[in-house]
Amino acid sequence: MKEFLLLFRNDYEAMPQRDNPEEWQAAAKKWQDWIGGIAAQNRWVATGQRLSPGGKVVRTNGVITDGPYTEIKETLISYCAIKAETIEEAAELAIGCPILTVGGTVEVREISVW
Repeated sequence: MKEFLLLFRNDYEAMPQRDNPEEWQAAAKKWQDWIGGIAAQNRWVATGQRLSPGGKVVRTNGVITDGPYTEIKETLISYCAIKAETIEEAAELAIGCPILTVGGTVEVREISVW
């Protein structure tokens, strides 16, 4: 089996907020169920954590700038790694991802061995 990285993108404002416990718990349950389904198939490789909205961008000329900018509608929210035979199979596993229910996207990329 190959390994694939799932990159979760969305607007931070559309994500459930921690100051609303009921909304947060309902969202967490959806994620746990989705992850549990993949893990039950022995296809879960690594859990990614939710990323903070800010960061730094390092460019080839050595310039370091603030970013990515969360005012951009679709920002990298989190990531995980899974196992699948093909990229199509990995994409099928991503279809149930809870980020899709709040307008987000899942980018599927094969982790290649150099």
